[in-house]
Amino acid sequence: MADKNNTSVKTAELLQLDFSEEMKTSYRDYAVNVIIDRALPDVRDGLKPVQRRILYAMTELGLDPKKQHRKSARIVGDTMGKYHPHGDSSIYEALVHMSEDFSLSLPLIDGHGNFGSIDGDPAAAMRYTEAKLSEGAMTMLENLDHDLVDFQPNFDNMEKEPTVLPAMLPNLLINGTTGIAVGMATNIPPHNTAEVIDGCIAYLDDPEITVAELMRYIPGPDFPTGGVIVNADALPQIYETGEGKIKVRAKTVIENVEYGRKNIVITEIPYTSSGNKQKLVESLVDLMKNKTFEEISDVRDESSKDIRIVVEVKKDRDVDNLLNGLFKKSPLEDTYSVNLLAVKQQQPIVFNLKSLVGEFISFQEEIYTKEFKNRLQKANDRLEVVKGLLRATDVIDLIIEILRGCSSVKQAKDCLTKGITEGIKFKSETSAKEAAKLDFTDRQADAILAMQLSRLIGLEIMKLREESDTITKNIAEFEKILGSEKELHKVIKKQLLEFKKKFGRDRRTEITVAEQTNYVVEERIEDIYVLIDKFGYTKSVDMNTYSKASSEQLTDFVYQIKMRSNDRLCVFTAEGNMYQVKAQAIPRTRLKDKGTLIHQLTKIGKEDVILYTGFEELFECSFLFATKSGFVKIVSGIEFDTTRTQVSSTKLDDGDLLVGIAKLSATDILAENRKVILYTQAGVSLAFPLEEVAEFKKTSRGVKGIALEKDDKVVCLAVVSPADETFEYKGKALSAKKVKVRKRGAKGQKTTLTI
Repeated sequence: MADKNNTSVKTAELLQLDFSEEMKTSYRDYAVNVIIDRALPDVRDGLKPVQRRILYAMTELGLDPKKQHRKSARIVGDTMGKYHPHGDSSIYEALVHMSEDFSLSLPLIDGHGNFGSIDGDPAAAMRYTEAKLSEGAMTMLENLDHDLVDFQPNFDNMEKEPTVLPAMLPNLLINGTTGIAVGMATNIPPHNTAEVIDGCIAYLDDPEITVAELMRYIPGPDFPTGGVIVNADALPQIYETGEGKIKVRAKTVIENVEYGRKNIVITEIPYTSSGNKQKLVESLVDLMKNKTFEEISDVRDESSKDIRIVVEVKKDRDVDNLLNGLFKKSPLEDTYSVNLLAVKQQQPIVFNLKSLVGEFISFQEEIYTKEFKNRLQKANDRLEVVKGLLRATDVIDLIIEILRGCSSVKQAKDCLTKGITEGIKFKSETSAKEAAKLDFTDRQADAILAMQLSRLIGLEIMKLREESDTITKNIAEFEKILGSEKELHKVIKKQLLEFKKKFGRDRRTEITVAEQTNYVVEERIEDIYVLIDKFGYTKSVDMNTYSKASSEQLTDFVYQIKMRSNDRLCVFTAEGNMYQVKAQAIPRTRLKDKGTLIHQLTKIGKEDVILYTGFEELFECSFLFATKSGFVKIVSGIEFDTTRTQVSSTKLDDGDLLVGIAKLSATDILAENRKVILYTQAGVSLAFPLEEVAEFKKTSRGVKGIALEKDDKVVCLAVVSPADETFEYKGKALSAKKVKVRKRGAKGQKTTLTI
């Protein structure tokens, strides 16, 4: 085809491509690029490409910890222009993240200026902030020029960049990382530096160590924000498989404040809220405003350098119950999904704890081997030079004669290395013959030609000999290390222990197994009556219902106990146990309803109930105990102050049982002429003054109240005043006046007491 001017025009060539195949190929290339070159860390140094490039660019700028800070914009510009051709905002975000002590256990960048906060405040623009490398970063960058790692061309082939940094600390485990790639994600929690180093040393000592044994040194994550891991039992499975979920809870304390109120104070927040504390506070405020938790009166953030979030609780509210609710419905308890995914040899792999440590140790063996090979090579090279200089001092007159007789440096070097004497003017034939015998190496010849005459001073020659001895010893040491894996491991361990001493700190995150917490919505606190009949059927009614009831309607209820709706019912049994039932758990019914058996509300089983009382009443009275063997004692009600649903109320000998418990008010104890009556199965009775019974701990058996005949036993306990004519036993009225008063512990008297 030709145009009007006969100019040749090339026909466009069309390419036919399958659309679906092209999409597959293009998307696969994109996915690989995102996985390998952007989102996932290298298992060896624990860094993503952008992080590695930032640190390398800062090294090139000379921003080591001893130098002054440099503008962040300059660092971002160098990183973007030389190594990372992506957006400046993403590079700056990565730089800021590496400076956050609330995100990393060992920050890699020392930031100067506003680098954001744990609250969620963003960092200032890069033109306002400055940065330099931290001491922690230097453990990953030192000896970068010792040919320990491979370098590759940058994106435009104008610069070289390292494919990995010669990290001498297990950064991936210490600082952790997060990243979302195509079809996969990594989420590695930070760990305690000292613990990880101890784990690495344990691996060096025993490469066959199991994950469970390794967890003795690395028990779990150690978040910079502290907090509490409450599912410690899940950690072995997580570290074995590399996947799982950790429940992280805020650390709280309960503070007593004025007017009998209590506050919940949050001192450490979950790691999932790190860098977003303000959102956590706002969520608590929303729960208060929406009246999800009516127990909360106010929420304040009083944090400065330390976390202090105060949740004010209304008076007479169950603080523990509220805290359980906050853990359940707010970010105070959150889930951290663990996925130990990293890149190894351009492949994404899910590791477990042992394999992560193993990869780091393998990398250490590689870089330390290269390091000592380099040192050995340099030492051999230097020894070669030193030996040449020492040898030269022995024939220095001949060398000076050669130099004076040469017309060029090349001619002199050829004579020194190859013994070529042609064209050189010697003073004598003997000198020429001696020069022909010279066989210095090229390196030795260069050093001799560059040697200053001052090196011929005796002291300088002595220094050369000392240097030769030192280098010889070093070479022997290097060869020993390179020739023995055990010696190489000693060097690695020594360096790790130095890092532990420098960067180690105490654990911040507590690891425990917490009980399942349930939140019970609190009802309005009010006065109620708990009604119990002789068969143990129990129910509660409000004050209005009780006050309107007639005496006939209440006749069947043996116990009519007034208490608050947030109180507890205490049940004492013959077997010496005390059970507690929350008033909220007692069914609220109408007066004519039957109620629920007390055995269904507690775990009493087949035990016989001796006494019912309200928990709050315990603090206002004491209890007189009597057993069938005739032992008696008084126990203060404070002894039974516990939140447990079942406790022992007294000590009993084998085969002994409680037959009675008398509730004594302060008035009863202080009143004169109160007497205790013990009545036995054989009809024997004994009365003695109440003041003769001493107060004991609940764990005590007590003292003898009555001396019993063989096969007899106490069946009834009564405390009466001088005005009381009778006491009751099995529904019968017995005469209190006929019971003879004797000293406690005496034998009783058999008298007909039935009226």
